[in-house]
Amino acid sequence: MMQSRTHNCGELRSENIGEKVTLSGWLENMRLVSANLAFIVVRDFYGTTQVVAETEEMLRQFKEITKESTIQVSGTVRERSSKNPQQPTGDIEIVPESVSVLGRCRYAELPFEINRSREADEITRLKYRYLDLRNPAVKKNIILRHNVVAALRQAMIAHDFLEITTPILTASSPEGARDYLVPARKHPGKFYALPQAPQQFKQLLMVSGIDRYFQIAPCFRDEDARGDRSPGEFYQLDMEMSFATQEDVFAIIEDVFPPVFEKYGTYDRASRAPFVRIPYREAMEKYGTDKPDLRIDLTVQDVTDALIDCGFGPFSSKTEDGQETKNVIKAVVVSGFEGTRKQIDKMLTDAEVQAGHKPYWFRVDENGGIVGGVSKFVEPVREKVMEALQLKCGDFVALSAGQRDAALKTAGVLIKTIGAAVPGHMDKEQYAFCWIVDFPMYEIGEESGEMEFCHNPFSMPSGGLKTLLAAERGEIDPLDITADQYDLVVNGIELSSGAVRNHDPEIMIKAFEMVHLGEEDVKKKFPAMYNAFCYGAPPHAGIAPGIDRMVMLLAAEESIREIIPFPMNKNAQDVMMSAPSEVTQAQLDELHISVTQIEEETPQAE
Repeated sequence: MMQSRTHNCGELRSENIGEKVTLSGWLENMRLVSANLAFIVVRDFYGTTQVVAETEEMLRQFKEITKESTIQVSGTVRERSSKNPQQPTGDIEIVPESVSVLGRCRYAELPFEINRSREADEITRLKYRYLDLRNPAVKKNIILRHNVVAALRQAMIAHDFLEITTPILTASSPEGARDYLVPARKHPGKFYALPQAPQQFKQLLMVSGIDRYFQIAPCFRDEDARGDRSPGEFYQLDMEMSFATQEDVFAIIEDVFPPVFEKYGTYDRASRAPFVRIPYREAMEKYGTDKPDLRIDLTVQDVTDALIDCGFGPFSSKTEDGQETKNVIKAVVVSGFEGTRKQIDKMLTDAEVQAGHKPYWFRVDENGGIVGGVSKFVEPVREKVMEALQLKCGDFVALSAGQRDAALKTAGVLIKTIGAAVPGHMDKEQYAFCWIVDFPMYEIGEESGEMEFCHNPFSMPSGGLKTLLAAERGEIDPLDITADQYDLVVNGIELSSGAVRNHDPEIMIKAFEMVHLGEEDVKKKFPAMYNAFCYGAPPHAGIAPGIDRMVMLLAAEESIREIIPFPMNKNAQDVMMSAPSEVTQAQLDELHISVTQIEEETPQAE
């Protein structure tokens, strides 16, 4: 017998008829039928049970209890005369002998109806998250999260990984996002940083002789929110393997993930090993993105040679003053789409909003003619276009134009927009995994104009020191150097990045010299790792799939906040706990901190 109850509200069945039972839970609802008859629903974590008050006295007691008070009901189980097959306990009901209040709800009006909390505005839901979580539809995502984490943990242990927790208070490290800083009371003027990821610690564990490490790691990054990214903190399945190659990492992920996705996902199909592997540059040219959704059968084709300088301004190779534009023209061919002009306009407008660049279109009619959209500019070069794209009657063609990166981005957005809108081009009910491989090691920074690391500075350049020396001698372009790094993508969402690590100090220094950072810079920025590698580091590789994003995919939610127990809002505020908050002057003095200027508080209505 559990404290305050003999059963929970989700387990009584026909075989319990006649038993004396005690239930505890929240009074969800009371439906008054007459002066001496009412139906009461009691809810707990496990489900709901109907209670029937059939005497004036019992009815009086229930009427004095406010909704959402916690109560204890003792009585006898009997068969329901009107069964509810949609409810697990729908064959029975409780005839109460006593009811007592364990925790009274002191408010007659609730912020929202519990079972309809998802219809409330987000700020109200976040402020009263403890009430929002009483909604079974909300709570099920938290249960799903638990089940997924438990399954991942079991699978990693079964693969001989050792679960090790790494420090939360550490040193600030240049890892791509803003750090959350924590003042050190005993060291005035110095700060700890909350880890953006356990990257350095897990690599140091490999140097320590730990062969296979993992943890469900909390990570902290001061970055803006998105639909699939929570501000502040997030969790990842962090893993690292000694004496491992890219193939070893792939083998683990391809064995662990499909069963978890098939068991706990909204869809019961997931890619099986080996996952499709797509080089980064191929992904950009073929799908317009390094996060392709392989459930969609559409691809990008180049039609520059056929359409350049056809008389349409955006397709011109020169500006109005005669300067070369280096414009390219990309096409997405869609078969079987007979949408109206209104449907086409909406689809392309949605794509324009997402991509930031205007797309264009035309269609091949039943006679092979070019109609609609920019058809008058395409018709004069019809034969070249038809041959280049292998068009047939009834094909719809969406076009993007501009500088290569902009045109590819727009084409990639068109694929996703059209794939979701046009029947027959998206096999939605599955989890389609792929690996994006062979990322560039370096890129030219948009703001700096200088060469920067493209992905992860701790990655091993393909070819190692030999490749870097060749670039130093001018034999190859540094921008052509690829790295042994990879992304795991599912249904068009990046689930994780990983890499074979650069474990050799000599190669590490040479890699950083390519971005104008010398040996002393490496020693200063990464002292522990550099020194550790000088004591003999094993080759190692790893990855860190995001738990929050994974559960969001499995639950088919559009917002990551739906699967986090206590999420922040878009402005990185916890409106329930009023965080961040001011602290006392005494606290500031103890930490040797002076607040010189207080910014206006960010509105919470986001």
